[in-house]
Amino acid sequence: MTLRVLIVEDDPVAADAHALYVTRVPGFTVAAVAHSRAEALRTLDEHGPVDLILLDLYLPDGHGLALLRSLRAAGHSADVFAVTSARDLEVIREGVSLGVVQHVLKPFTFRSLSDRLRQYADFRATTRARGQAASQDEVDKALSVLRAAPPSSALPKGLSAGTLSTVTARLRAAADDGLTASEAAADIGINRITARRYLEHLVTTGHADRRHRYGQVGRPEHHYVWRRDGAVD
Repeated sequence: MTLRVLIVEDDPVAADAHALYVTRVPGFTVAAVAHSRAEALRTLDEHGPVDLILLDLYLPDGHGLALLRSLRAAGHSADVFAVTSARDLEVIREGVSLGVVQHVLKPFTFRSLSDRLRQYADFRATTRARGQAASQDEVDKALSVLRAAPPSSALPKGLSAGTLSTVTARLRAAADDGLTASEAAADIGINRITARRYLEHLVTTGHADRRHRYGQVGRPEHHYVWRRDGAVD
């Protein structure tokens, strides 16, 4: 499932950058870009509903939260990332009450946004796949996918955020087929031992499972599969 994103940002350069970031994350597409509150409303009327809005809070024709209140009143239920330099905790609290699921402070890097987009995609997949929660633990687990620290936030010595992002993207793309360290190394262009360190880090942080797969000579290989719920059973 591809998630449709509306970018609402008054600065054209920043809007283009945000759109480029979104398109670089698998599973997301930019439905439209709007540069004002009025244009955002028109865009939703013309292009239909979206799954996620990247919303600047300081727009030339009104505050972003005022736009969000208008959208809720009109029946638009899209989730929202507030993308802003605003650090006022009262604004953050009000945003949460209106459906802001992430507050991304400017300036930010591609990695910072992409980590949060991937968490959001996992949250959507988890809640869609499980339907009704059977317990408080399942509710907490679903929410933890969205709120957990990104896997690249605290790396062991010798691991780089850029390579981790590449390994993560390749493992996610492999879906249920998964990867061995040898396969990941060949795909990415690193050695097998290094690839295994990154894959083991994803297992340690609860983002991947390690399984056994038997090769042609009968020797088991470690086989890594991305966890859709982002948590360890």
